[in-house]
Amino acid sequence: MKICAVDLKANDAIICLMSLSDGLYNLHDCRIKKLSIVDATSTEQLRCFQVDFVKLMEDYQIEKVVIRERMTKGKFAGGAVSFKLEAAIQLNNSLEVSLLSPSKIKETIKNSRIKMSFSETGLKQFQEQAFMTGFAFLE
Repeated sequence: MKICAVDLKANDAIICLMSLSDGLYNLHDCRIKKLSIVDATSTEQLRCFQVDFVKLMEDYQIEKVVIRERMTKGKFAGGAVSFKLEAAIQLNNSLEVSLLSPSKIKETIKNSRIKMSFSETGLKQFQEQAFMTGFAFLE
């Protein structure tokens, strides 16, 4: 299964493309590491973000999108723009989208039989949470 793991931060959708086949985890190269939006109040920019995201998923033949869930209240609550970006991703009929909570990600990684160091992946540091989300989902 080929997935796109997404971590939404401020105006950015940080992505990591991964797959699991025959017990092997694979990281896939992607022409972009994050999709951004400048003006979240612009309907045109939100639509453009949605079209660009869907096109990227089609180009890389992604079967499922997994988004790291953000809290709605409290110290670690997500911002309004990140929820708009999440909605733009979720509301497209051509994508199968799942949310994975940070606590579930942490628990899954803790109980994983596979131990790896993020530094060995070759990904950029800002992609770590997206990678962890994808790893936990595939685990």
